[in-house]
Amino acid sequence: MIEIIDKGKCCGCHGCTNICPKSCISMETDQEGFWYPKVDKNLCIDCHLCEKVCPILEVPQKKEVFNLLTYACKNKNNEVRKESSSGGVFSLLCEYVINHEGVVFGASYNAQFEVRHTYVETLGECSQFRSSKYVQSKIGETYKQVRTFLNQGRLVMFSGTPCQIEGLSGYLSKEYPNLIRVDIACHGVPSPMVYKRYLNDLENEYQSKLKSLSFRNKDTGWSSYSFKAEFENGRVKQELGSNNIYMKGFIKDIYLRPSCFECEFKKPHTTADITLGDYWGVSGIHPEFTDEKGISLIFVHSQKGKDIFDKISTNLQVLESDFDYATKCNPSIVRHAPIQPKRQQFFDLLEQGVGLQEAIEKCIKPTLLQRVKGKGYGALIKGKRLVKKVVYK
Repeated sequence: MIEIIDKGKCCGCHGCTNICPKSCISMETDQEGFWYPKVDKNLCIDCHLCEKVCPILEVPQKKEVFNLLTYACKNKNNEVRKESSSGGVFSLLCEYVINHEGVVFGASYNAQFEVRHTYVETLGECSQFRSSKYVQSKIGETYKQVRTFLNQGRLVMFSGTPCQIEGLSGYLSKEYPNLIRVDIACHGVPSPMVYKRYLNDLENEYQSKLKSLSFRNKDTGWSSYSFKAEFENGRVKQELGSNNIYMKGFIKDIYLRPSCFECEFKKPHTTADITLGDYWGVSGIHPEFTDEKGISLIFVHSQKGKDIFDKISTNLQVLESDFDYATKCNPSIVRHAPIQPKRQQFFDLLEQGVGLQEAIEKCIKPTLLQRVKGKGYGALIKGKRLVKKVVYK
């Protein structure tokens, strides 16, 4: 029977709830808004399947030997790229699967802008999976649905965070030739409770229900993306992502899930076939390839992944790239988030009734030591530039 003692050891993948033959495990939220399994001991038959599928207790092993491949990519269709978070590769993967009468699973908004996993069977419906959604999505019973479609012989693509992919692999417990697993370069997953409070604050401020939401709008460019929320009364909130209070707290790791600070699913460990991300820093290695419409970073981890990537690449501009350089520019791919010392303070402030924006601002403000270090580093860089100027003058 699965029992969560250390919350850092549960990623909330829902694998245990999907596998339980007696449906005696439910996912319930704690005071921080994260889902954890709760077992009805009166129904439990001690089959231990929940423990066996847990990707942390029983790490799924990738048996295939494959030399990881790294690419910089962009969709040749600029309209698709514009609507995508990065280079528009995911849309081509969806198109391939749907054209082969397959099923695509991904994270999308429901009518209340809650983020949950679901599946679609038409190309038009795939658009709901585009764009980044900075909150942990609810898996629900999608692992069961995946297995049903696989057993019917249908091609299935499942996209999610690395821990969700590992949860699916643990649940399935065997390889399926008709399954394509796609994970994303993940910084960490924010609290659904904090996310919901932020949306409620927005609706109160703008006195209207949300109509659309984008955390990565490209009106201001790809690298300088903006947050954009449209409301039913016609009002619009748009600001640079770097100025958005929710994004500030997310980037500073104030309200990530506890397991994100000891994530066990960083590359190169993975059972995914393909990893998708933004190629931050691409101009430093491929300046001729860089533009402000979005560049995708792609890792191919399996022959299956390579086969499908080759098939969609006719609609892509592709450059082979370097794993070490790419992960240096996007370190969250290979390293988990550092422990945030003000995280507990943040949730304590919310518990005390402090407003969300005020709580975030209090906890992202640098400490005196951090300010001193920052000034010291700035002085060091300035000194180095001065020396170079004198030497090369």
